[in-house]
Amino acid sequence: MSTENSTYLPKIVTRDEWLAVRQNLLTKEKEMTRARDELSAERRRMPMVEIDKSYIFEGPEGKVGLLDLFRDCRQLIVYHFMFDPSWDEGCEGCSMIVDSMGHLSHLYARDTSLVLVSQAPLNKIEPFKERMGWYMPWYSSFDSDFNYDFEATSESGVQRQHQGLSVFLRDADRIFHTYSTYSRGLDTLFSNFNYLDLTPLGRQETWENSPEGCPQSPPYEWWRLHDAYDHPEDSGSCCHLKR
Repeated sequence: MSTENSTYLPKIVTRDEWLAVRQNLLTKEKEMTRARDELSAERRRMPMVEIDKSYIFEGPEGKVGLLDLFRDCRQLIVYHFMFDPSWDEGCEGCSMIVDSMGHLSHLYARDTSLVLVSQAPLNKIEPFKERMGWYMPWYSSFDSDFNYDFEATSESGVQRQHQGLSVFLRDADRIFHTYSTYSRGLDTLFSNFNYLDLTPLGRQETWENSPEGCPQSPPYEWWRLHDAYDHPEDSGSCCHLKR
C-alpha cells in the first residue's frame, strides 16, 4: 500500500523533548517485557496430556507417525498451516508466518523440532512449497484425525481451516501435548507485523488505534503471497520483489 497520500505526520519536537517521551515509553516497554517473561514462565509450568492416539502423516519420506516428526528431539512445535484439500494454494497469512521462520538449526540446538502440518494432500503441498522457496519440513494429515483433534480443521462452518500452533514433549516413546494457541495468539510469529508495530503508520489496518490521517485498510484484504504483490519493476523500492 502506498503511504504517499497520508495526511498524518507525527508532531515535530526538539531532541530533548523526544528523549523524554521515548524514556516514558521505554519504561512501559520494559514492564511489558517482564510481564511476557512471567507469562512464559507460567506456560512452562502448565500440565500436559498424554497422546494415546496414533496419527499418520505423509511427507517426502513416505508415511510417518507423530513420533517421527520430533526428529530425535525432545520437543516438537507443529504449525497448523491452513491448506484445505480443495484449495490450489496455501493460506496467505500462514505463508507470511512461514516467510518469517528462521533457520531450524537454532531450534535443533535446543532439542526442538519444528514442522508444518496441513490437511491438504502432499501432492498439493509440495508444488506450493517449491513455488514459495521454503525448506521447512511439511507434512500432510489428509489421512488422519490430527487436524480435527487439535482444532485446526472444523467439521463445518464458513471457515473450516484454522491457523494455529501446538507444542509436544516426548519422554522416550511417550508423547505429551503441552500447549496450543490460535488466532491472535500467533501474533508474535508475524515478524512483518512486529516490524510494522515499531513504525509511525503501524500495520495500517482498520482495527488499530492509530492517529487521525493514518492510511488504513481492512485486515486480511491486503495480504498476498510473497510472489503476488504488485511492485513496479522500475520503482527502485526496497520492497521490490524480482519475479
